[in-house]
Amino acid sequence: MSFIRRFKKRGKVYLAEVESVRVNGKVKQKFIRYVGKEADGKTILSCSISDALVNSVKVSGPLMVLHAIATKLGLPELLGTYANEILAMLYAHCLDYKSLNYLKTWFGRTDLNLILDLEDLTEKRLVNALDSIEKLDLQQFQSFVFERLKAAYAIETSGIVYDVTNTYFRGNKCSLAQFGHDKEKRKGYPLIQIGLAVTQEHGIPIFHKTFRGNIHDSRTFLDLSTQIDQLGISQGVAVTDRGISSEMNTEFLSKKGWEIICGLKLDQKIKSHIRERTHLKQESTIKNRIKLNESIFYCTKERFKHGKTPGWLVVIYNKRRAQEQQESRYDEIEAARIRLKQGKNIKPDLMKFFGKDARLLEWKLKKASEFDGFSTIFTTANLPVNQLIKSYFDKDVIEKVFKSLKGVVRLRPVRHWLYNRVEAHVFICYLSCLILSILKNCVKGLEMSFQGALDELDGLYRVYLTDPKRGTKLSKLVSLTIKQEKILRAIDKSLLAKCSE
Repeated sequence: MSFIRRFKKRGKVYLAEVESVRVNGKVKQKFIRYVGKEADGKTILSCSISDALVNSVKVSGPLMVLHAIATKLGLPELLGTYANEILAMLYAHCLDYKSLNYLKTWFGRTDLNLILDLEDLTEKRLVNALDSIEKLDLQQFQSFVFERLKAAYAIETSGIVYDVTNTYFRGNKCSLAQFGHDKEKRKGYPLIQIGLAVTQEHGIPIFHKTFRGNIHDSRTFLDLSTQIDQLGISQGVAVTDRGISSEMNTEFLSKKGWEIICGLKLDQKIKSHIRERTHLKQESTIKNRIKLNESIFYCTKERFKHGKTPGWLVVIYNKRRAQEQQESRYDEIEAARIRLKQGKNIKPDLMKFFGKDARLLEWKLKKASEFDGFSTIFTTANLPVNQLIKSYFDKDVIEKVFKSLKGVVRLRPVRHWLYNRVEAHVFICYLSCLILSILKNCVKGLEMSFQGALDELDGLYRVYLTDPKRGTKLSKLVSLTIKQEKILRAIDKSLLAKCSE
């Protein structure tokens, strides 16, 4: 593939179309034709600009920044033979992914052929690229990327947040997909589970793993324990949701020297503890009041053992949440009472509120509301309650990553059936999410979201021109806006130099 090269002669800058050729095993550049020159920072074609023909206009800006981040992470070298094809899919997930079939059309509208040196893209090559991911040691791969991430972006890992999400399949041909508990309460579809750890401060993904859809969330964490060690992350703060928490996980983390902040389910042991030792509903006073964003919590903290691990239990009462839960229950009860009078069936879990004559059992309703608005946190970190509350509820950074994973980079539904291609699909989505989270971190100082940055750069096109007399070709980026220049500088200052080439 030919390209334009700048060269100096007698103090002037000229442009020539050249191509790379191999001579005696060495790559050399073969001169094809003279194109023009540069003066005062502007390109002057060998023909009049008014005579030049515009061959095509291709999207370049968003791809430049995504590729700059991927290069800093070392992805082009780590991904192997089909690195460029994988990166093309990765960038498509970040921007406009629909399917492998559509990718070739999308590729033609972008400047990826220049950025990735891909002359053409076929579905066969993309499928081969997916299959090539199976040969990668994903655990080691993520370790390498994590080291590059820390070095390139000074990412701190004093705390990690771990959680599990799932996604569904169209069909039932994949052995990895199993029926299980869908967190979004979608019924009738097989699932896969995805365990994900992110940095506590910025929500940047640091590792992931795929599991069968019927694996319990808490079991996934122990399976990833070796990954934590290999990444060299130790003696920080681990924040997990109540679905991940278990006595075994708590003991494991404690022995590894980690401080733990984890939600606990309101099982009978916890309910008895709350019932016997705290009266937060009656003691909702200013001394135990904590305000976090728009939420108000009333909290107590006392010594507690989670299994064999000593620590503290923080009991939290949220008045607004309690009222919402109660009113929601009342709405369901009223609707159920009407259906019973009409001789219709109601949800099985609502039957306990009614006697044989469809009479409402008030005492059952009162008992059901006893723990409305209550939640609990167990921790081995002897921190002030307000810090513990903030650390735990700030774990929504991972929910935002999940939202990006399922929405922006289109993790779901999974349309592949072979085990290795499902793993490859999740892996590409994970890398896409990683790059977008880094982009978000880079532009936060500009008070801009990653999507806002990509939208702004969407207007940075590369124009391909032809001299009709000589047949020479030239490509040139359109002039940068002030906002585009700020974005490029925030991501990688070297991008500004590339824009002037």
